[in-house]
Amino acid sequence: MTTADRPIGRRVSGMASLMNGRTTVLSDIWGVLHNGLEAWPSAVDALSQARKAGHTVILISNAPRPAAPVRVQLTGLGVPLSAYDDIVTSGDVTRGLLQGTYRDAAVTHIGPPKDRPLVDGLDINFTGDEDADVCLCSGLLDDQTETPEDYRARLAPLAERGVPMICANPDKIVDVGGKLIYCAGALADLYEEMGGETIILGKPHAPIYREALRRAGDPDPASCLALGDSMRTDVRGAVEQGIGCLFLTAGIHAAEFGPSMAPSPQRVEAFLAQADYPVEAWMPRLAW
Repeated sequence: MTTADRPIGRRVSGMASLMNGRTTVLSDIWGVLHNGLEAWPSAVDALSQARKAGHTVILISNAPRPAAPVRVQLTGLGVPLSAYDDIVTSGDVTRGLLQGTYRDAAVTHIGPPKDRPLVDGLDINFTGDEDADVCLCSGLLDDQTETPEDYRARLAPLAERGVPMICANPDKIVDVGGKLIYCAGALADLYEEMGGETIILGKPHAPIYREALRRAGDPDPASCLALGDSMRTDVRGAVEQGIGCLFLTAGIHAAEFGPSMAPSPQRVEAFLAQADYPVEAWMPRLAW
């Protein structure tokens, strides 16, 4: 079936209409539950209502940190523990790779000090770029002012030596209170462009979904519903794992649709018709 022939996801007023026969919700965090500065009450209520109705809710995030600090952040933003059962992050699966395949490797790190919890408690041989066997990338040192191009000179020798880059956050950009900032995924793109090898474990790739489903008790993917605002990570990842997706338009793609809470249905439908991956339904912001 071509994109032209494919059904376009319908608009819904709440996720409850999609939950019949479903056991599990896999929800993105940033862009679905909050914008980096505040949580959205209707989204928090939706997940809380899903749990009250007997559904398992697993938060699945490309955050380059383990679940524990993400949980603290969510609590500070007003997302109670009662809104979800567990959290799986790109940081969690990255830690697993560092403890396994790259246990004895010399590692150089690209990322800000705030990402250090990613490696807390791990026995890692950190070194400079010139001696590294692998590059761990969690983000830009200053994501408020820097762009990926600022890293081209640093990345070139690593790419030339064939040093693989573990990208701890596949997101390319994220919306922070209305401002778009670059993430580690943008550096991974540049590294690949320069001929470097990248290893990406978060959304849309399978490892993070396998872990999320394991923590949910290994449900049939067909009995799950994914919630996300990114076509490249959330929707693609869900579809490739056989999971239906509710697309939230007021997230990272909001500027393409008009006013965030009153998007143009025609613009949304045109976007979905041309997308590489189908969604089951869409709405501006998550609600029950």
